[in-house]
Amino acid sequence: MTGKADWWRGGVIYQVYPRSFQDTNGDGVGDLKGVTRRLGHIASLGVDAVWLSPFFKSPMADMGYDVSDYRAVDPLFGTLADFDALLDEAHRLGLKIIIDQVLSHCSDRHEWFIESRSSRDNPKADWFVWADPKPDGTAPNNWLSVFGGPAWEWDSVRWQYYLHNFLASQPDLNFHNEAVQDATIDNVRFWLERGVDGFRLDAINYCFHDRSLRDNPPLPRTASHDVPETNPYGFQDHLFDKTQPENLAFLKRLKALAAEYGDRMLVGEVGDGERSLKTVAAYTGGGDKLDMCYTFDLLGPEFSAPHIRRHSAAFEEAVSDGWVCWSFSNHDVPRHVSRFARSADELDRIARFSLALIGSLRGSICLYQGEELGLTEADIAFEELRDPYGIRFWPGFKGRDGCRTPMPWEAGRVHGGFSEAKPWLPLPREHLARAVDRQEEEAASVLAFYRDFLAFRAGQPALVSGDKTYLEADGNLLAFTRETGDERLLLVFNFDRAPARWTVPPGLGAIGHAGMPGATGDMDGGEVALEGLAFFCGRIS
Repeated sequence: MTGKADWWRGGVIYQVYPRSFQDTNGDGVGDLKGVTRRLGHIASLGVDAVWLSPFFKSPMADMGYDVSDYRAVDPLFGTLADFDALLDEAHRLGLKIIIDQVLSHCSDRHEWFIESRSSRDNPKADWFVWADPKPDGTAPNNWLSVFGGPAWEWDSVRWQYYLHNFLASQPDLNFHNEAVQDATIDNVRFWLERGVDGFRLDAINYCFHDRSLRDNPPLPRTASHDVPETNPYGFQDHLFDKTQPENLAFLKRLKALAAEYGDRMLVGEVGDGERSLKTVAAYTGGGDKLDMCYTFDLLGPEFSAPHIRRHSAAFEEAVSDGWVCWSFSNHDVPRHVSRFARSADELDRIARFSLALIGSLRGSICLYQGEELGLTEADIAFEELRDPYGIRFWPGFKGRDGCRTPMPWEAGRVHGGFSEAKPWLPLPREHLARAVDRQEEEAASVLAFYRDFLAFRAGQPALVSGDKTYLEADGNLLAFTRETGDERLLLVFNFDRAPARWTVPPGLGAIGHAGMPGATGDMDGGEVALEGLAFFCGRIS
């Protein structure tokens, strides 16, 4: 499947978490055949691409982000033939397929690590980050794991520690070793040869570490970070365990590889605290590394006009020739309608408002499965948790299972039509009322709005790829223009729950309604009048 080289610029990506999308073999876990079965639903939304979270062979200690074979499909999800069939059907429907690549670390069951830990002089002895203990037997430095505790695990065979930025069963590869880079490149090529259209690169700034293993300094408690407040990982300024300068050359190798196959795309996940935008600028600038990145800036609890303006404007200032992918939800954070809504009565309004907002910003969009239904964060009991992160930090942090529950397809079917068997995570009763088949019947449903809005956006070049200019707005109002060629649009969003008015600045031009779905704001003389959580889109002439 070929197309224009920058098809991703301003595009819409739909993330599928395969184990929670659709089960077809009755084991309570979603699979690749299930994704294929439901591709029609995804296509009906009007998106451009599907991002598949990991489906590779894995012990599943971290739900597939601990890969034991980068070229094999885990039997839990099916076979390589199932993947090929999914790819073919997606392309038939006009959808691109993006797959996760977890490059910075693998599973301790991977044959590379099994060989590496067997001795200090085997051919892969230096493929992972090994270090001797301090004289008192403690870890080489103060680095911490994102998932709790030290980032070092003692190995009784080598009598050394190995680095793991996540679980102890996820050892970090040593990218300072070019043989590791070469092997990684070969694994990525394997999927390019099968015809995938792009890659979402997990934790891509974690590939390299400081060779000298210097201690991280403390982080001021007022500084922002990318982990829950209960996690001591946020107490450190992570200067040396990630985001090393050597990573840039490796990203160039990845980009050169993708370029061999034409219109392939690379999007990176970057978690780097207050340095995220600087890192994104470095990783996307120049056109010779990643095509775009996304950060955690909009994945937190804050939802206000100043917050959105601060982060989007800062990105555009820092990343002059790069590109960003915006998202409010994914498989790692609580669902955004639950984060942003103050009551159950405004869940649907928040769902519509947030889509219109993110779809009007300059950048591409990543939607997470179920948000088109307005799904809320599920409350999972401790005994039903599967996420090791949540189990480790319970009860201060409940983990990521609440956003990973199964998709509700049919309200009247057992387990919402997801599976005939008990699902791997419970499907909340309140989600059944939001099932796809229920919303298909409602012209005013959140699902209908997603389809209408995305269709409208696709027909507005200014929203897809146009320039953005912020306009002065007081309080919790956000106002900006998007323009390209002869098309100019005015967007105004009222984040408050109370009505507000925005005065059109002199000389902006005559403004008429643009026909954006859900835009309930109105022109009143020289002002835009907005109810609470309302937005306006006008065409400027």
